Amino acid sequence: MALALVETGRFDAVQSTHIGRSGQRDDSVLAFCLQEDRVLVTHNAVDFRRLVAATELHPGLILLTDSAWPASLEELLAALAWLETRGDPADLLVNHLLEAGRDGCFRLQPLP
Repeated sequence: MALALVETGRFDAVQSTHIGRSGQRDDSVLAFCLQEDRVLVTHNAVDFRRLVAATELHPGLILLTDSAWPASLEELLAALAWLETRGDPADLLVNHLLEAGRDGCFRLQPLP
């Protein structure tokens, strides 16, 4: 999914499997995102919502509902487009969670 985002020319994205971080624990993935100032995109709502909520300052969390390719990419692109109608996604997501709903709607809320 990250490569498809990069290919749009609009986003800088990495995927754990492409940078030698496949299979790492969730807290290690979050630590990497914090260190690199990267928004974390995941389907793992339970674990990452808890981990990110315990972080004082984070670049943001996007929770997707669909884990199947290419639906997950379409959902992420729709989420980013939704954010762009409201401003700069990077600014809007700081200390926020963007959650995709099964109804096709998106909800942006502070986290923590």
